[in-house]
Amino acid sequence: MTVLGAVLMVAGLGSAAAAQDEATDPGQVDVLEVAGYLDPVLVDFISTSIDEAEDEGAIGVVLQMNSPGVAVTDAEFTELADQILDAGVDVSVWIGPSGSRAYGGAAELAGVADEIGMAPGTRLGDVGDQRLDPEVYGEAFGGALRNQSVGDETAVEEGYADRLAPTVGLFVNDLDGFETEVDDDGDVVPVTATRFRQLPLSSQLFHTAASPAVAYLFFVLGMGLILFEFFTAGVGVAGVLAAALFIFGSYGLAVLPARGWAVGLLVVAMLAFGVDVQTGVPRFWTGVGFVTFAVGTLFLYDGPKLSWITLLGVFLALAVAVLAGMPAMVRTRFSTPTIGREWMIGEAGEAVTAVAPDGTVKVQDALWRARTNRATPLAAGEAVIVAGLDGLVLEVESADPERRPKEHRRQ
Repeated sequence: MTVLGAVLMVAGLGSAAAAQDEATDPGQVDVLEVAGYLDPVLVDFISTSIDEAEDEGAIGVVLQMNSPGVAVTDAEFTELADQILDAGVDVSVWIGPSGSRAYGGAAELAGVADEIGMAPGTRLGDVGDQRLDPEVYGEAFGGALRNQSVGDETAVEEGYADRLAPTVGLFVNDLDGFETEVDDDGDVVPVTATRFRQLPLSSQLFHTAASPAVAYLFFVLGMGLILFEFFTAGVGVAGVLAAALFIFGSYGLAVLPARGWAVGLLVVAMLAFGVDVQTGVPRFWTGVGFVTFAVGTLFLYDGPKLSWITLLGVFLALAVAVLAGMPAMVRTRFSTPTIGREWMIGEAGEAVTAVAPDGTVKVQDALWRARTNRATPLAAGEAVIVAGLDGLVLEVESADPERRPKEHRRQ
């Protein structure tokens, strides 16, 4: 009995000690950086972090938010909102630092959180068409912020946000269950730990690619470098970079609300530019390319807007590349002795357009700008032979011996 009593006493002391440790455990708060559109990568990060906080017994999760909206399906967005409502830990939103905003679906998500804090100079609202079912979640902010946004002070005064907090640290310190103490110098110091978390590096790359401006630039630069590589000898570093940019740009456009027909116009524009680069002179197809590129760019996104600085920079760079850079590069390539085209003299081809005296011919499945003698114009579809070279222009004549200049006829 004595042994049994001792065992029970030890067990009781152990349980009491464990209970005391649990009671005095200050816990932790996880602060998640939520910046940019709520795309699949960021939504998964938030969802996984909430699960981990529950498993680790955290006292709360804070979303440090600066987001213009949502780039996931309504079903995925609703699933995240449900998880926040049903979470075993309090999930709060702090909109900050200064200059941050929560618009569209991001504002809706803030509305279902346990508490909203805002830093000075931040905004909340512009919900637009509500994505969460009003019958289940109610109308976000009573419908007052559907087509407008409000600043931090107004949001708190009108009851859309709970309190002002200049920094995330001050916001966290006032959360329910967060413990502080006064040190020997009389300063208030936190006892509860705060853990700051952000996307892993690999996930950050995909999240960055899903930014409207970055996705657009990656896609356009990728196609431009592919076009550049098409007119150079071999595949070099530019080719590898082009493939990477094109893949990440395509991913970003697939995630964001991009219009498919507008993306198609961007592709058509690059093909049109390629036609005139091949002939060596910017003409009709260059004009077609600029028109389709402008329309595709301006109507690319259904919602997100590209800044005028981005648009101006892209159009200026494109104009320089298409009107001067690419033709100069092609001329340099084919004027290099090591990549000479002397082998083309005597090659047979076909006139794609009338050559009278200038036009376009096809030689070995490639289109070339061509010129013939004014006295012997060539009709479209007529067989031709390359008689000489003049820079990027082929000097051609009819394959019919009777139609060639007398000095070129065989004796």
